[in-house]
Amino acid sequence: MEQDRIILQIQDKKTQEIDFVQLHNIKDLNRAIRNGMMKDIVNMSEILMDKRIESIADEIIKRQNVKVILVAGPSSSGKTTFCKRLSLHLMANGLKPYPISLDDYFVDRTRTPRDESGEYDYESVHAVDLELLQKHIGMLLKGEEIELPRYDFPSGTSQNSGRKLRLEDDMILLFEGIHGLNPELTAQIPESYKYRIYASVLAPIQIDKNTMVSRTDSRLIRRILRDYRYRGASAIATIDRWPSVRRGEDKWVFPFQKYADVEFNSVQIYELAVLRNKVLPLLAEITPDMPQYEVSDRLRRLLLLFTPIEDMTLTPPTSLLREFMGGSSFKY
Repeated sequence: MEQDRIILQIQDKKTQEIDFVQLHNIKDLNRAIRNGMMKDIVNMSEILMDKRIESIADEIIKRQNVKVILVAGPSSSGKTTFCKRLSLHLMANGLKPYPISLDDYFVDRTRTPRDESGEYDYESVHAVDLELLQKHIGMLLKGEEIELPRYDFPSGTSQNSGRKLRLEDDMILLFEGIHGLNPELTAQIPESYKYRIYASVLAPIQIDKNTMVSRTDSRLIRRILRDYRYRGASAIATIDRWPSVRRGEDKWVFPFQKYADVEFNSVQIYELAVLRNKVLPLLAEITPDMPQYEVSDRLRRLLLLFTPIEDMTLTPPTSLLREFMGGSSFKY
């Protein structure tokens, strides 16, 4: 998948002549930010992302017989906000997308498989109640009514939600979760009914002509901020957890990427400039004597390469980045 090209229009204040500048690397981005072009950068990046989402919605509509959309991707790939924005595009075309989180189909904690260290392995597909999920989808496709489960994370139990669901005309199911592309999940559903989307985070920008920003580090930076804002977790805790998350992705997410009908790149070229000053204070709590310092120092040095975008209001409330930095107009 090729990266979007950001081209900015510059008008000389004296001569009124118009020139165009393309952002190739961090140096170009920083120069544009210092020249006061932050709003143009953000707007262009958001428009390009919306075009990507619109093209996916158009493809789903063209297929006509799609009843189940499956969205998967690694940690912090922006799956949740992507689903909400995709839903808006589908509704604008007369469809009724019904979002369902695969997390609500987790088995009780007592039935959750454990990893090699004896810890609960929530990344395993067998942490999902596959039998119940397949039963529910089958019933819905037959026009029958179901009651959706709700997983209570504090108690580690699956509970009744009270939410009844029956498929109406033009309704389409939208499942989101890391296992969405795993064939075991929807083995009983006809292939013609399914549309699979893989949400990825490609390198947001080049550091120089030969070096790209690490896509894994970009996701970790997103996750550090999200975990701090919404889960009360420190950067230390997130960095400690990251190797386990990565092992789970290698086993349960990346191998099934090949089954996707389309790949959605959730990266924004300006995101590290916006996240920079929000994440640096969290990393500053990790001192050189701590085991997490090597990772935190690498992330810190990466973020310091960017000239910050200080005005947080430039990032619109519907932006995918709001999933991590807060201030989203979507309800999570």
